[in-house]
Amino acid sequence: MPGQAIAEPQAGPQSGAAARAASPDASLTLDPRLGLLAPGDRKTSYAPVDIEEPFAQIMKRLSAEKPAVMRRQADLLAERYDLANRSAKGVTMSRGKPIQTGIRVKLPAGVTWGALAGMTPAEIKDKKLWPAGFFPLPHAKQGEGGMVFPKTHITEIKKQEGRDLERFDLEFDLPEHFIPEFPPPIFLTTRPELGDVSRGQLVTTQNFFELFDGILNPKQLDGLRLLVSQFPQQQFNQTSDRRSAKPSLGVSCFECHTNGHSNAAFHLVGDIRPQSHRRRIDTPSLRGVNQQRLFGSQRALRSIEDFTEFEQRAAYFDGDPVIAQKKGVHFLDRGSEVHAMAEFQELLDFPPAPKLRVLDRKLDPKLATPEEMRGQEVFFGKGQCASCHPAPIYSDNFMHDLRTERFFPPTMINGRLAIADGAIKTFPLRGIKDSPPYLHDGRLLTLEDTVEFFNLVLELKLSDQEKSDLVAFMRAL
Repeated sequence: MPGQAIAEPQAGPQSGAAARAASPDASLTLDPRLGLLAPGDRKTSYAPVDIEEPFAQIMKRLSAEKPAVMRRQADLLAERYDLANRSAKGVTMSRGKPIQTGIRVKLPAGVTWGALAGMTPAEIKDKKLWPAGFFPLPHAKQGEGGMVFPKTHITEIKKQEGRDLERFDLEFDLPEHFIPEFPPPIFLTTRPELGDVSRGQLVTTQNFFELFDGILNPKQLDGLRLLVSQFPQQQFNQTSDRRSAKPSLGVSCFECHTNGHSNAAFHLVGDIRPQSHRRRIDTPSLRGVNQQRLFGSQRALRSIEDFTEFEQRAAYFDGDPVIAQKKGVHFLDRGSEVHAMAEFQELLDFPPAPKLRVLDRKLDPKLATPEEMRGQEVFFGKGQCASCHPAPIYSDNFMHDLRTERFFPPTMINGRLAIADGAIKTFPLRGIKDSPPYLHDGRLLTLEDTVEFFNLVLELKLSDQEKSDLVAFMRAL
């Protein structure tokens, strides 16, 4: 019936304390005819502009709430995942950081991956057996949202520039061993012989000119200057409703897309309302954008210029142009600033993959292991991976809807309504070992988790050997 309340499951993977925790969205109701909130329950699309509570009081209140907020998120992660630090042998990221290995998503008691793969989506849904770690991952503070940066990045920015990117109301939630190496290397399409042009440094306003003068042309150099320059953002600005202790000049594009790659910083998509439906976004890499044709997880922006302009004008402010005006949005000039920023981004190359052939970018049998070769066969065959991730960049530049809602009823998780995701952009798999966690919201911590997820969603019924081979192949990309 219209207006039916969304209840937490009475059994199954989301029945723990963290999943049942009280939430501002706990009383939301659903109109089953639309799959949306019933009209009477929709709140305004706009954020409040006039903040009457003094900043000192806001900071004191939210700082006091922070331990409980982070404890709630930690409980949820512990319920979902095995968070131990277990690295793979003989394989690392491009600069040597160990890669985490093994399936980390926890299964409901008494269930095996093989048994689950033998069930239909309807059976999994009826028995409430969809693994907890396969549900959408909520923001650490879903009701607030906003950008959250890893401690490694916060520390280095404070060291180099004296800026503080720490929020007083929450902090980064995933263990450091599940995120990309810091700082990541930079490879340029125009100067491949130079290797990592970052020289192992985090590129900021303090060193970009020294590192790139004589390598980039003047326009590209100015584009990089803008990419490391700070602009006001929803949580980091000079207003009294910021979430930084001191007034801030803002954040830069490379605050999340560290060195043109990713540091796994997360926030919420700016496109969706109400807050409970907004999806967590794990920062995607900018490597190889010169070969991509769609940008944004769901927005399907048509050029890197569109993406750059949209991010700064809207995504920085949770998609609210009214708040953007209040907090000091910088309207980038399309013909000069946006174009220069895009021109540098289009130089960012994928990391070297010495086992791939020159033209088709598939494995060279003379260099690959038997396991990798078998994995490639699964990838382009039974695994159906190449349907969305064809060579050479292992993306079809389209969007696809996995319809994961076949496996579970609408479920409220720490203020995030797990429901249909809709079509999501196919991200490239070149260099994928450098980019944990996986899927658009970072819900999958390892490549093994990713293989198990797609084995269920696509009903592939892969054997354990085929799964292991597939992981080996993707690590070679």
